[in-house]
Amino acid sequence: MRPVCYSVAMSLDGLIAGPNGEADWIVMDPEIDFGQLFSSYDTLLMGRRTWEAAKSQGGAGMPGMKSYVFSKTLRPAECKEATLSSDPAATVRELKQQPGKAIWLFGGGGLFKSLLDLGLVDQVQVGVIPVVLGSGLPLVEHPAGLAKLKLRKHRVYEKTGTVMLDYEVVGTETAKGPKRGKRPQ
Repeated sequence: MRPVCYSVAMSLDGLIAGPNGEADWIVMDPEIDFGQLFSSYDTLLMGRRTWEAAKSQGGAGMPGMKSYVFSKTLRPAECKEATLSSDPAATVRELKQQPGKAIWLFGGGGLFKSLLDLGLVDQVQVGVIPVVLGSGLPLVEHPAGLAKLKLRKHRVYEKTGTVMLDYEVVGTETAKGPKRGKRPQ
């Protein structure tokens, strides 16, 4: 089964974007092999706000990747470069069953929360950027269920002070009970 990986940059205070969606604080470390990172995915998942932010900056997806946008308000004409879905659970379950590379959950704390609560996120990869924003969009929207993670690998990039953390999701729990793995003790 194809894994879904939430791969995102985050400030030291747990934010993925500034209060107005700003991402200008994210440093691009010259030691990070972005080509290798991007080549491990062939599918991109985005929520409406991430999609609209990407379009406003001149890009709506990633070359060589099939993009999916989840929204109940967008119309297909507004997402010509992507597949539009109003049912993330069904769409992601179907994508996970198809052959291919890993699936990149690209930004969007709300979509991350929804998919994590459904037990559909397999990995969380966070690049912690050494900056404190003070306000903005959190890594995961609140309130979120409990998620147990296991560290798979980590790396410190000395030039920028960025820390890359790569976790496996080993269990999630919402108010309705566990979705995967053992119930936390």
